[in-house]
This record gives sequence, C-alpha cells and structure tokens, in this order.
Amino acid sequence: MKFRSVLLFGPPGVGKGTQGAILGSVPGFFHLSVGDVFRSIDIGSDDGREVYQYSSQGKLVPDELTVKIWKKALNAYEALSRYKPREDILILDGIPRNVAQTELVQDHLDILQVIHLQCSDEEEMIHRMRRRAIRENRADDANEDVIRKRFEVYRQKSAAVLECYPQEIIATINANGSPAEVLSRILEAVVPVQNRHFLEHTG
Repeated sequence: MKFRSVLLFGPPGVGKGTQGAILGSVPGFFHLSVGDVFRSIDIGSDDGREVYQYSSQGKLVPDELTVKIWKKALNAYEALSRYKPREDILILDGIPRNVAQTELVQDHLDILQVIHLQCSDEEEMIHRMRRRAIRENRADDANEDVIRKRFEVYRQKSAAVLECYPQEIIATINANGSPAEVLSRILEAVVPVQNRHFLEHTG
C-alpha cells in the first residue's frame, strides 16, 4: 500500500515546518518533518552521528540514510496508531529533497499534490531562520554561512524535484504574509484533495 501524500516543497525558511504542523493538527492529515526526525535522533547512535556530520555543515544527509530513517519513523508512528494510512493523508516535509530521493520513495508514496511555497525575499528567509535558531535552540540554523550553504544546495539539487511531478498536481503558493494568510492559500489547494480522499474512504 502506498502512502497517500501531499508534499510541502520550497527553499529553507519558507515556512514548510510551520504550515505542516498546522495542517497536521487537522483530522485526516498527518505531518512528518524529516528535519524534526533528524533532530530527535540520539546523537550518540550511529545514525545520529552521521546525520549531524552532514546537517551541521548545511549539507544534505545521504539519500539512502535519509529514506531509511524517515521510513523507520513513519513505521513507528503507524505502529502507535498516531498515523493511520487508510484514513490520513501524509504531509511530507523535507523528503524528497532531490531527484534521487524521488526515485527512492516512489514505491512508498502516492503524491496527490505538491504545494510549492515561494518567498520573494531570500534575505528575509535567512533572517527568519536565524531568529528561529535562537528561539528554538536549533544549531543547524544559527550559523549564517551554513544557512547560505543550504540555499545553494536547494538551488543546485532540490529545485529539480518539481520537474519529477506532473504540472497539474503542483500548486504554487505565495509564502509571503502571516502564517494564517499563507495557510488560507494552502487550504484552497489541499481541501479538495482531502475531500476526494474522504469520499473514497467513506464511500
């Protein structure tokens, strides 16, 4: 069974985590952030040490390791019945991050829609990430050089992910504005997707 999913996609600091968390609080959606999964890993474990080695430099964690850790976390939530694949649409945040990952996860995912979040001001996103780093004690966002490296990686490796999906399932959303304003734009795109899923499940 493939997990029915909506992919939140966009550059670092654009608000994927904020919007994903809000959507995840709505019945029928389950949000799983790969960044949160990575940050919750025991840094003393083999996986944890390897993840930190890459993320602390702003680099992407290797694809096979990313997918393995993501799948392990998803299976754990499913085992705890916090995520019910037959009822919930999975909100993807942070995976797939490059073309190779889209191929690695395609056997597991049925992408119903891609929400492409765009922000016109990269410097504002960098400023937002540094504020967040202080507020949430996130070491990966505290160093401006590391942040700028993440933007460079996004442009070089992540942006091409959009080309892997049909244009008709990609909704480009303006991520400028308050979280509530951005949420209203996202809901316009995802409510019809959830309605179709709900009708199929209950019908």
